[in-house]
Amino acid sequence: QVQVVESGGGLVQAGGSLRLSCTVTGSVYTIHAMGWYRQAPEKQRELVAIISSGGSTHIGDSVKGRFAISRDNAKNTVYLQMNSLKPEDTGVYYCAADFHGNAWYLPRDPNQYDYWGQGTQVTVSS
Repeated sequence: QVQVVESGGGLVQAGGSLRLSCTVTGSVYTIHAMGWYRQAPEKQRELVAIISSGGSTHIGDSVKGRFAISRDNAKNTVYLQMNSLKPEDTGVYYCAADFHGNAWYLPRDPNQYDYWGQGTQVTVSS
């Protein structure tokens, strides 16, 4: 059974940094894209960053220049390095895994992902 597990969330002051991790277990198939989304209270889920198995990336406009995404294919793990955090970055961060794309495709639509984690809370205080 495939499981997606996020870790690394927490409380941080504005201007600080956090590193989120997400590991996919239980899969015998190649994981293509892995993405990070976030959702703040009373707001829609927002795309943060995506990385393909081939290494291509997409970073959301609201976090460009502050966040970076990377992955270790051997460990089925994706990382989200978050720097210069702002209070508006507060929310639950979700990791998603896509098994149906290819090595370079970067799905923006959350419905294109096959598995999701439970989310990890990130709170940035002002």
